[in-house]
Amino acid sequence: MLPVHVVLHQVRSLYNVGSFFRTADGAGVAQVVLSGITARPPRKEIAKTALGAEDSVPWVGVDDLPAWMDTFAGSGGQLAAIETTPAAIDLYDWTPTWPVAVLFGHEVEGLPGDLLARCHVHVRVPMLGTKGSLNVATAGGVVLYELLRKHRHR
Repeated sequence: MLPVHVVLHQVRSLYNVGSFFRTADGAGVAQVVLSGITARPPRKEIAKTALGAEDSVPWVGVDDLPAWMDTFAGSGGQLAAIETTPAAIDLYDWTPTWPVAVLFGHEVEGLPGDLLARCHVHVRVPMLGTKGSLNVATAGGVVLYELLRKHRHR
């Protein structure tokens, strides 16, 4: 099992949530954490893109995400915001500390400042084109499979 927890906070699209479940299954992540307005299974829209992964990947709904983050960090976990901020480091330059929780936020607004401030590191997916970001589920796939690669080669 990959020692990665995927945190989805305020992700609006149920199809994106389902896509995260499918990718989490493929990469073998430890858990998906759903908070804020992020929908929770069972939902037909999640199932459409998850293709059953919502039933095989461990997940938890969290009402108090800051408390969850404090507990995770207190047990030795690294909190990583996947966000383009001035302090963000390139995904390919980042050396994660295991276990790690990767936080993804709202498709347009990203993660709120209070959650960003709690994270140990901000990590960006390199963008070489004219757009400044990827679809959140696409970014999730890039990040999770890079973490899988890094974990295998440590």
